[in-house]
Amino acid sequence: MLTNHAPSTGVLHRSLSHVYPVAASGEGLFIRDEEGRAYLDACGGAAVSCLGHGHPEVLAAMHAQLDALAYAHTSFFTTRVAEELADHMIARAPASMSHVYFVSGGSEAIEAALKMARQYFVEIGQPERARFVARRQSYHGNTLGALAVGGNEWRRRQFAPLLVETHHVSPTYDYRDRAPGETPEAYGERLARELEDTLLALGPQTVIAFVAETVGGATSGALTPPPGYLARVREICDRYGVLLILDEVMCGMGRTGTLHACAQEGVAPDLMAVAKGMGGGFAPIGGVYVSAAIVDAFRRGSGLFQHGHTYLGHALACAGALAVQRIIERDGLLDNVVAMGERLSERLAARFGEHPHIGDIRGRGLFQAIELVADRGTKAPFDPAAKLHARIKAQAMARRLMVYPMGGTIDGARGDHVLLAPPYIVRAEDIDTIVDSLGQAVDAAIASVG
Repeated sequence: MLTNHAPSTGVLHRSLSHVYPVAASGEGLFIRDEEGRAYLDACGGAAVSCLGHGHPEVLAAMHAQLDALAYAHTSFFTTRVAEELADHMIARAPASMSHVYFVSGGSEAIEAALKMARQYFVEIGQPERARFVARRQSYHGNTLGALAVGGNEWRRRQFAPLLVETHHVSPTYDYRDRAPGETPEAYGERLARELEDTLLALGPQTVIAFVAETVGGATSGALTPPPGYLARVREICDRYGVLLILDEVMCGMGRTGTLHACAQEGVAPDLMAVAKGMGGGFAPIGGVYVSAAIVDAFRRGSGLFQHGHTYLGHALACAGALAVQRIIERDGLLDNVVAMGERLSERLAARFGEHPHIGDIRGRGLFQAIELVADRGTKAPFDPAAKLHARIKAQAMARRLMVYPMGGTIDGARGDHVLLAPPYIVRAEDIDTIVDSLGQAVDAAIASVG
C-alpha cells in the first residue's frame, strides 16, 4: 500500500473513496511524490503538460512577470504580455481568425464560445437561432453550457434539467460505426448528411452552431475525422448560415502534429476553443479564437461581448503561455510530435496489434488511444461493472506510469479505452518505456477481471 496523505483531508477530492499520493515536484517527463517515487507522465495529466514539468525558461518568464505585475482586472487595463500572446497566437491562427479571448481553462473557453455564437446572431438580427447541434460521446467541459453541448450521457444525466437545448448526431467512430464495405470517404459523407438532415429537421434558421472536437478526446479516445468529413461539415454550415465551433482544448496547440488540428483538415472554424497545450499546465489558461466576421458584428452592434470573468487575461498565466508557445516554435517541437507520434503508433501496433483484448489503436501525433474489448471478433466490450479502465490506471500507477483511461467509450456506459498524450519533449526511449509499461498494466488488469 502506498503511503499517502491522511484520509481526514479537508480537500473535496474527485473521488471520496480514493486516497491520493501527494505530488511534491516535477521535472521533464516525471512527477515525484512525497515518498520519492517518480512517475512517468505519459498523458500530460490530461493532455496538458506539453513541455513536461518544471521547464526553467517558462518558470523564469513567470517569475519576471510576477515581479512586475501578477494581475490587473480587464475592465480597467490590458497588459503588454496579454497583447503579445494574442499577437503571437493570431499570427499563427486559421486565416479566418482576428482576435483571441483569454480565459482560465477549456470549459470556460467553450462557455464563452457558445455565448459569442448566440450574441453574434442577436447582433445581426437573427435572435430566433437558439439551438446547438453537437455529437454523441463528445466532451466539451463540465460547466452547464459545455455539458449541454457535450454528448457523454453519464456526465449529462443528473444535470439534464439544467441544460440548454442541444441535438446530438453521430460521432466519427470508424471502428464501430463504419459499415462493412463502406469506404472511409463514404462514411464521412454519410455523417455529414446526417448533420444536414438534422439541421433541416430542426429548421436551420433556429440553429446557432455545430460544435465538434476536431479529434475526439477524453470520453471517446482520440477519434479522428474521416477524410473530407470536416470540409463537408464546413460547407453545410455555410449553406445554412450555421456557425462552426471547433473544440481543440485537448487536441490543439500542437498535440496532433500541427499547431491546430483543423489545419490537417484544411478547415477554418468560426470559433475555436483551446486550452491545455496553450499554457502547458504552468498556470490555468485557455482561449477562444474569434473570426473577424463575429468581431465585426459586435463592433457594428453593441460594441462589446456581454460576458466576463474575474481572471480573464491573467498576466501571470499569459506570461507562462507565451513562453510555452515560443519554446514550442523555437525548438521545433512539432517536428518531434510528428516523429515520436509515428514511433508511438509503431510501438502500439507491435505490442497490441494482435492482442486478444485490444480492438482498436487510433489517434494522431502524440494523441493516441487503445480501445479494449472482451472479444475482438464481435467487438463486445468488457462488463462495465469490472471497471477495467480503473484497474488499468491502478496497475499503471503501480508501475510508476501515468496514463488516462476512461470508461463508457461507446455510449457513456459501455466500453473502455486508454489515452496517451506524452509531452512534446518525449524521446524514443521514453516511448518504448511507456508502451512496455502500459502493456504490463493492461495484461495485469485484464487478468484481475477473471
